[in-house]
Amino acid sequence: MKTSSQLTPPTVGARGRAPGRISFAFGRRFFLLLLIGLVWLGPAWANPRFLFAMLAWDAAVLCAWGLDLRRLPKQEQLEMLRVWNSTLQLTGEATLTLQLLNRSECSITAEVQDDVPVSMRGEIPNLTIIAPHGGMGTVTYDVCPRERGDVTFGAISFRYQSAWQLAERWAAAATKQTIRIYPNLEESKRDTIYLIRSRQIALEKRHKHLPGQGREFESLREYRETDEWRDICWSATARRAKLISKSYQIERSQTVWLVLDAGRLLRARVLGLSKLDYAVGAALSLAQVALYSGDKIAMLAYGRRVQHRLPAGRGPSQVRALLEALAQVRGEELEADHRRAVEALAILQKRRSLVVWLTDLSETATTPEVVESAVHLARRHLVLFTVIGQPELRGMLRERPKDAAQMFRIAAAQEIVQRRDILLRTLRQQGALTLEVDPTKLSSAVVNQYLLAKERSLI
Repeated sequence: MKTSSQLTPPTVGARGRAPGRISFAFGRRFFLLLLIGLVWLGPAWANPRFLFAMLAWDAAVLCAWGLDLRRLPKQEQLEMLRVWNSTLQLTGEATLTLQLLNRSECSITAEVQDDVPVSMRGEIPNLTIIAPHGGMGTVTYDVCPRERGDVTFGAISFRYQSAWQLAERWAAAATKQTIRIYPNLEESKRDTIYLIRSRQIALEKRHKHLPGQGREFESLREYRETDEWRDICWSATARRAKLISKSYQIERSQTVWLVLDAGRLLRARVLGLSKLDYAVGAALSLAQVALYSGDKIAMLAYGRRVQHRLPAGRGPSQVRALLEALAQVRGEELEADHRRAVEALAILQKRRSLVVWLTDLSETATTPEVVESAVHLARRHLVLFTVIGQPELRGMLRERPKDAAQMFRIAAAQEIVQRRDILLRTLRQQGALTLEVDPTKLSSAVVNQYLLAKERSLI
């Protein structure tokens, strides 16, 4: 999967406008010149006539300010553009360019502020652009998205002065823009390339044909005594005046469903990212590998209700649709409704398929609803039930308690880990595949388990 330039946000631009009734002010040099005029106060102690000289100086400075203000271009003569240089990806640094087009006869220096969301940058950037007369000035700055989904950039505000720096005007450009933050494409691409090379997925396309097994049509041949009557192709038999049978091969192209739990448990953060972010990254990596090996990809994300559903498909259009859907999956504050997700999946997918379920287990005295739902789903499909683990729990088991309080914490962690192991063992006894893995190793673990299932022809 290549990062398409179509994912890069479009350039947006607007002409300047006055932000209010008063859209001009005095420049720094204006006040400096007024301070210089105060030197006339010294001689004025001896001769009051020097006060008139000071007033004349101030009047001259004020006239120069008015002339400078008149020279400055009107707000409508300036145009501000926001140009994106790359696709915006979670935790990936990106640069954008602000361009100031000056259609006047006066060169200006502008102090610019862009209304950037907090999730993109911790502080509002204060930038300086020099725009020559009849030309364009540019400046760039960096952003680093910390959340997926849609974010909104506001207007660009700027104030500008001429080389005299006596007067300044204020302006704002209506460059409000909603952009989409995608999962980290480069990271998933890097993981995919490594896994493709290490497991040689290309061999899937040159697999050994096994006639007589599976139900995927391969060719026609003459009838044999060991053939079943249901395998006879009656239309070909009528044309050739002899019995003709259909030859089948093992089905290699399957449907892989990516089921993402977006409930409250997936809002927990590990190393600055939520568990849901790790799940989205793993889903993207698995989708790339599965599409490469010829399988179809479908996706279902749910919380209390189904957030996004993507029917099975393959090709560039499916990749784009999957990216758009994964970018908009949002964690919810309430517990997810797992049964509703299973019911929705049962309607969407009738034939047996691989269901990769990315979720977490709640700490309850009874069997969690997600486990019961997975058991029900495993009766029809091959379920890869993936629990995003908590590294700190396993780490506590290796510690030796130093006091009573720490001993109780370690005992509680041991009970939680033991209960998780029992629940996963129950799922395995029902025919499901299970994984419990640290968030940072989630992508590689899920893809490796998928490849292992393909090698063993479990789907």
